[in-house]
Amino acid sequence: MIHKIPLEKILFLDIETVPLASDWAALDETEQKLWDKKTRFQRKDGISGEEFYERAGIMAEFGKIICITVGMAEKNNTLKIKSFYGDDEKKLLLEFGEIFNSPRLQDVMLCAHNGKEFDFPWIARRFLINGMLPPLPFQLFGKKPWEIPHIDTMELWKFGDYKSFVSLELLAHVFGIPTPKDDIDGSMVASIYYIEKDLFRIVQYCEKDVLTLANIFRKMRQEDIFTISE
Repeated sequence: MIHKIPLEKILFLDIETVPLASDWAALDETEQKLWDKKTRFQRKDGISGEEFYERAGIMAEFGKIICITVGMAEKNNTLKIKSFYGDDEKKLLLEFGEIFNSPRLQDVMLCAHNGKEFDFPWIARRFLINGMLPPLPFQLFGKKPWEIPHIDTMELWKFGDYKSFVSLELLAHVFGIPTPKDDIDGSMVASIYYIEKDLFRIVQYCEKDVLTLANIFRKMRQEDIFTISE
């Protein structure tokens, strides 16, 4: 039962990702060919690899993380939020990885929306690509299913219905929580990063997502929602 999980042992997180290059032309010939092969069966008839490249930000082999936001429960029903962000992905990941040296984060559980399909494997893969081992909570090899310290609010909402997909925005609506999509949504992140060059706006969006995620989890436990800890 999720009610038995101590809130102070949960690390709520969300990531924002973009394509590694600003556009198709910035890729070398090998990368273009590999992208074509990777996406061949995902593209609809008539859609070229170049036209499909705007989706590179959802694939860890062709994208990079520009922001990781985490949140943890504090006293007085507040959530403490911290963001790791920047153009240098390796530096960002190093700083993020250091938090797992904290005594409080020993035996921590990770919580994200669609985290098992996106955030958790993305983080682990980008650590490896940058020549680093992922932090322990992301290392799954040899673990039994019940030993994996991952909570996924999308999975919790399925109740065994594996056909179901539900967005964070929709769950926020049905639970009466303010939407995190009041400024931008995920489809806009790459253009805001590469064209508008407004990373801080993306960070604010990521932080809203983490607060919303944590509050959806609280609602699933029939508890009062968090406020932000200053």
